[in-house]
Amino acid sequence: MTLQKGDFILINYVAKVKETNEVFDTTKEEVAKKEHLHKEGQIHEPELVVIGEGWVLKALDDALTTMDLNTPSTVEISPEKGFGQRDPEKIKRVPIKQLYAKEINPVVGARIEYQGKSATIRSIGAGRVLLDFNAPLSGRTLIYDVTVIKKLETAEQKIGALVHRRVPGVEEDKFKLSIKGCDLTINMPEETFYVEGIQIAKRGIAMDIQKFVPELLETQFVETFKAEPKPAATAATAPAKTETAPEVKPASEAKGEKVAKTEKTQKATKSAKA
Repeated sequence: MTLQKGDFILINYVAKVKETNEVFDTTKEEVAKKEHLHKEGQIHEPELVVIGEGWVLKALDDALTTMDLNTPSTVEISPEKGFGQRDPEKIKRVPIKQLYAKEINPVVGARIEYQGKSATIRSIGAGRVLLDFNAPLSGRTLIYDVTVIKKLETAEQKIGALVHRRVPGVEEDKFKLSIKGCDLTINMPEETFYVEGIQIAKRGIAMDIQKFVPELLETQFVETFKAEPKPAATAATAPAKTETAPEVKPASEAKGEKVAKTEKTQKATKSAKA
């Protein structure tokens, strides 16, 4: 199957620096954990790419059109086609007190923001810090081991992937899609109600759909809040078993019985004497 610009595909990859064989990025969770790249809350899974949209490095983007489904490929990217050559002019020493003033505790190898630009701390000494404003991978040759694992064909598959790209923390199949004519309805699962930045994500999803599925003119997001289930009715309690109180006889009747018992005792005594 020939891939071309505009195709929706899912890819797995392991990216490493050719000179050191150091893995710096991957979609595979087991590789991320092995290489100590995995961070709590980070998701490693096949990545959606729309070929030609610049969602990956251009050299890799161009190479995707030469690949076959489920066939591993290796792409080598030179510094010029990757993150550029290192520029010595972008390495500067600054007083360490300037970092302290910005509440930055300098540590060698850390990435920081300084004067609106990202920099890597290369060394610390004599009250000064060496900052490298080059991209971390500049000057490096990159190797991508890539496999295109799926091509998305239907509108539902493409929309589902676009939604998951914006809200990766919620499983894709929990979003229920309904297409009627030119209208799309996305039923949002409860897990999304309190996701940070969900309104921005929904705006991004709507814009993606307008661009990639232009036949859909309206996108509606539905959030349904369900009432808490009421507790089940308590089963009727059987009436408690009551004990029958001993019969209380009138005093006169009780007295008569006592006299009768006395007379009977007296007769039994006389008979014994006779």
